[in-house]
Amino acid sequence: MTTDASARAIKPELLRTYTEDFNKDRANLIAADAAVSAGVLKAATDYRGVRALPRDFSIELKQGSITNQERSGRCWMFASLNTLRYELMHRWNLEDFEFSETYLFFWDAMEKSNTYLENVLRTLDEATDSRLFEAINWGPSDDGGWWQMFAALVNKYGLVPKSAYPESENSRNSDDFKQYLNSKLREFAAELRRRSAAGASEDELRALKDEYMGTVYRICAVALGEPPEKFDFFARTKDDAEADADGKADSCKCEGKSDAKACKCDKDKSDKPKTGKDERPQIREIGITPLEFYKKYMPVDVNDFVTLANAPLKNRPFNRRYRIRFSANVVEAGDMEFVNVPLDVFKKAALDQLTAGHPIWFACDCTQFALRKDGFFDQSVVRVDQLFGTEFTGDKAHGLEYGDSPSNHAMTFTGVNLGEDGKPNRWKVENSWGKDAGKDGYYVMSDAWFDRYVTELIIRKEYLDDATRALLAAEPVELDPWQPLTRRCR
Repeated sequence: MTTDASARAIKPELLRTYTEDFNKDRANLIAADAAVSAGVLKAATDYRGVRALPRDFSIELKQGSITNQERSGRCWMFASLNTLRYELMHRWNLEDFEFSETYLFFWDAMEKSNTYLENVLRTLDEATDSRLFEAINWGPSDDGGWWQMFAALVNKYGLVPKSAYPESENSRNSDDFKQYLNSKLREFAAELRRRSAAGASEDELRALKDEYMGTVYRICAVALGEPPEKFDFFARTKDDAEADADGKADSCKCEGKSDAKACKCDKDKSDKPKTGKDERPQIREIGITPLEFYKKYMPVDVNDFVTLANAPLKNRPFNRRYRIRFSANVVEAGDMEFVNVPLDVFKKAALDQLTAGHPIWFACDCTQFALRKDGFFDQSVVRVDQLFGTEFTGDKAHGLEYGDSPSNHAMTFTGVNLGEDGKPNRWKVENSWGKDAGKDGYYVMSDAWFDRYVTELIIRKEYLDDATRALLAAEPVELDPWQPLTRRCR
């Protein structure tokens, strides 16, 4: 289409019409006063929507203390570890527990760096401005990721408690560390391509890559400190029986014993001298490795989970298995995969897993119709449609196809409320933004928001229906790394 510049420009007479129309509507003036003074989200908050989402749930899981990823893109890692720590705490009767996120962060940086350089070697014939190379080169070792990246790291490196490898300034605030690591990696990439063009053999290039990885290790170790090869672990379990208001245990050890003429539990308790000593049972490990710790103390296998997606796109038919090219962090673990299923299958898997008492890793667009500070995900709470005087009518397919609502954040479902009809009407969300975000770190999500913006769930295989489970053996459809559902959560 060819038009002159005046036809393409905003016309002065139209601007006069716009301002006249704006100023003669009282609602516009009130909305402007509120938004300019308080910001768009506060001005758009609907108290009726807030009241319609109480923070009680018919199904609720007891989780540990809220975690905080701070100024880093590790949400996928925090959500994964929050999912696992619930299982560990309840298996070993612990009051609270937190894994070291920094431990996996170190190895993720190493593995992503290695995979990036391997991808450079795989694409030596690609122009640097090709779409594929630009996708590979966009973030060589950026923070973001998916559950399957987490699983690949755990399989290779195990897990450690936070006490064995605590947070550092560069894990809390990762931008500077990752900026210079990525810059160095791109320098390495350029040199590998230059050497290849000059006739270097594959063996020579790979030897150079191995040398480069020594520099990567040094950068990671300086920024985060070296990870432990072995560590000591100590924890106290909760008392076997909680005492009631009178100091008596809920259960009696003598109950059901035919030879017990009289209950001795109260006598044993009164005879025991009262001291300040903590008598709770202990778990103690000396010199255990991260892989030993994972295999001994984790009651679940990270490989027993499947990524379900709900992406209603015409070019992503439901009931298919998909694989995203060039998406691995651990090169030998392979690329990321998911099964795309209809919403009813998607939601039923989530309900079945929560009802059975297991939390759920999920991914969504956390920025849409969300109140970060107050802890709400709901379009009826954030009424920007009323504030701006225009409807927002895009559906889930539109949001994915046009990049308006990609998955950008991972969190954990720890509860759901079922109405009288047995259907969910709100969900409890554990976030990783600390206690000051949401209500003590937790959010409430309407069921309508779930349908619109939740795109990925990590489901235990036992809660898949037979038809979905059968898809795990199907040949995957390959996706390019720039297509919808390929963006990493941060």
